[in-house]
Amino acid sequence: MDETTFRKLLFDLPLGGVRYLDRTESSNDVALAWASQGAPDLSLVYAEEQTQGRGRMGRRWFTPPGSALAFSLVLRPSAREREAIGLFSGLGALALFAVLQKRGVAAQVKWPNDVLIGGCKTAGVLVETAWVGAEAESVVLGMGINVQPGSVPPAEVLNFPATCIEAETAAPVERFALLHDVLAELVAWRPRLAAQGFLQSWEDALAFRGQTVRVVLGAEEINGRVAGLELGGQLRLELDGGGMRVLDFGEIQLRPL
Repeated sequence: MDETTFRKLLFDLPLGGVRYLDRTESSNDVALAWASQGAPDLSLVYAEEQTQGRGRMGRRWFTPPGSALAFSLVLRPSAREREAIGLFSGLGALALFAVLQKRGVAAQVKWPNDVLIGGCKTAGVLVETAWVGAEAESVVLGMGINVQPGSVPPAEVLNFPATCIEAETAAPVERFALLHDVLAELVAWRPRLAAQGFLQSWEDALAFRGQTVRVVLGAEEINGRVAGLELGGQLRLELDGGGMRVLDFGEIQLRPL
């Protein structure tokens, strides 16, 4: 695949710019640098291989060539979107969730940023925001998607069970057709970002809803039942001992019990 062919595959999408990389350390790092240089809204960085791909909490994201999707979008948030920055994680996850639904694959969104199939992680979203004072100037929305079996990390390095899309389908998955469909869904969902319907769709897709989970926040561990989402996308947890706890985005680990 070369960049010219890659661009042709995405010609019908309203992308602000495209950079295709055979190999890079991190597509998010490239996108953040591009954003600082004035990249327009919906500029796309695609990496066929990442050597230092990362997820939340600095964890490494495994991206071998030829079997996964790794890409980052530069988004220039509108005034309305700036009031709902936390919802961008849900935007990426819901886009993939919708694509999988249309392909007959049952998936769920594990708060705040993972997509699960059969209770196993198949994708992660990493949102990084560049601020000018108190205002979000740009948002980089990065996604890593395990498509084919070679994209699943070895069991010994996993901190959560993982799978790939092809393991759950009866037919091979063409990666770049999947990428096109995910980007198209993301573009379609974005105008609804701050609307009640967006939050309801995210909540309906929520993994472990009504179930008891363990949440690790630094040195603190709490158990509670996943009750739903707040307007800003924060997780609402009913504590085992009574009462409610609202969890904001940050250095959080969530595991089912």
